[in-house]
Amino acid sequence: MQNVAVVALALLESVSAFQAPALRASSKAVQATMFSEGDLGVLPPLGVYDPLGLIETRDMARYEIMEIKHGRAAMLGFLHVILIKAGFRFPTEECAAAPDGLLAALEAMPTAGWLQIMVTTCMMETGYFLYEAQGDDKEAGDIGGDAWVRYDDPSVKAFKLNADRQNGRAAMLGITGCIFHEVLGVDALYPTGGMGGAAPPTWA
Repeated sequence: MQNVAVVALALLESVSAFQAPALRASSKAVQATMFSEGDLGVLPPLGVYDPLGLIETRDMARYEIMEIKHGRAAMLGFLHVILIKAGFRFPTEECAAAPDGLLAALEAMPTAGWLQIMVTTCMMETGYFLYEAQGDDKEAGDIGGDAWVRYDDPSVKAFKLNADRQNGRAAMLGITGCIFHEVLGVDALYPTGGMGGAAPPTWA
């Protein structure tokens, strides 16, 4: 029971660490300075997709930062699933014995491992480790510091940033699908094996 509580607290802490910094609330409707045709992240086939009309009533900068951050985290998570399913492990005794399932891996994580993840994530979020903190004076997602590559060509920069958004969106759907597959009792990447966990079908 204690291990379950530690895992739950660690997940909550990790989720809160990935939230964007709280921006000052406005008492009036925020003027939309983004999310018009041609802006970063506004891509076909949906374009400006705002069925609830949030753009005119919310500070969308916070949502934009959260989307980029969660997308990058999801890309790392989905890459982890692919590598683990392929059999890659860190060359340590603990990692070699770790299960390859997403939920099983969470349950197998020792308390010290969760503490390391929480401390490292908090340091990255606040700008004390590897990355810079996201501030109001920076573009959304610009946390890499001087070490990251910058693109002088506006068209190349727009392509790279749009690719970052699209890959992040796909990864968020992908990692969510993997988790649902395991909850349903099938393999995360190969659910075609059915509830019995059979091998994926061979293609002629």
